[in-house]
Amino acid sequence: MAKGKVTKDDWTMAALRALARGGLQAVAVDVLARELAVSRGSFYWHFENREALLVAALEAWERHATTEVIAVVREEGDARARARMLFAVALGAEEIAGLEPALVAHTAHPAVAEVVARVARTRLDFLAEIFDGLGFGPREARHRALAAYAAYLGRLELRRTAPDAAPEVLPDDPGAEAALDHFITMILTPPQAPA
Repeated sequence: MAKGKVTKDDWTMAALRALARGGLQAVAVDVLARELAVSRGSFYWHFENREALLVAALEAWERHATTEVIAVVREEGDARARARMLFAVALGAEEIAGLEPALVAHTAHPAVAEVVARVARTRLDFLAEIFDGLGFGPREARHRALAAYAAYLGRLELRRTAPDAAPEVLPDDPGAEAALDHFITMILTPPQAPA
């Protein structure tokens, strides 16, 4: 990257990659400046301090990984296709591998806690909306939203901690598509009444 051509978004994405690699302590201005091949002055052109960078990075994550995904999925008119699209996008390849588990691991930091909680609420509300659109009642829609979100977080954690034990959670694994289809079918199928 040419010196002087680094944008605020370049800094926030570098901060998110660093956070995924090494947690909050890895979001260090000097390290990021070297990664971006710029001086510290570039940082101060865009941010007042490290905390401002962190907040901007968290807001960028929220926008890219939640707000924009929901907007695209809402454009799909068919409720079942909308649900399949959401799960395929959410459970597919990660833009920054390991980012969400890293964020969850650092919720002791107030800025991280605030954004992670807001994202969880937004996602759970949207998942409940998806299930409501499929004809599940409000209580069942909420319960399915909780189950789906827990499965999403668990899948990300398996990718990070146990990819050899569960290779199907890796997007490029030959069994990934079948495992994803099974999950989607399972989560979208209404319970059968006892015989």
